[in-house]
Amino acid sequence: MNKEITEQPRSKTLAWVKRLGFWGFMFFTIKGLLWLIVPAAIAYFSCG
Repeated sequence: MNKEITEQPRSKTLAWVKRLGFWGFMFFTIKGLLWLIVPAAIAYFSCG
């Protein structure tokens, strides 16, 4: 009985960690790409 009670919140916590991990990865991937694209676009259009 105790095993069921402790197992349920742990699986909920694990699901949240996985969800936040995925979205954190997506956020920093997009942010990193923008840090590369925005200065390159500014340089490209300002020299043209």
